[in-house]
Amino acid sequence: MITTKERAKLRGLAQKLEPCVQIGKGGITKTVIDGVNLVLEKRELIKIRLLQNSGLETDEVMTALCDALNCDPVQQIGSVVVIYKKSKRKDVKHIL
Repeated sequence: MITTKERAKLRGLAQKLEPCVQIGKGGITKTVIDGVNLVLEKRELIKIRLLQNSGLETDEVMTALCDALNCDPVQQIGSVVVIYKKSKRKDVKHIL
């Protein structure tokens, strides 16, 4: 679990990021969860964009991904979700 100060720092870092995952009409599938997990291991902090045809709400997506991947929610604005998970890899420069 991250603290309020850590979340604020992550929000600042997330402003510069471009969404690297898009969720469309297929919704949240096992393939999407596996893909998000791989990206999280490499980057630790990612932005996810929900397309209009997904039919999902941002809070649904954030909750589902955080539960499935054991990661921390950082922010949700409009159709964008930001999540964080500390990487277990040693070659990754850790954000926090």
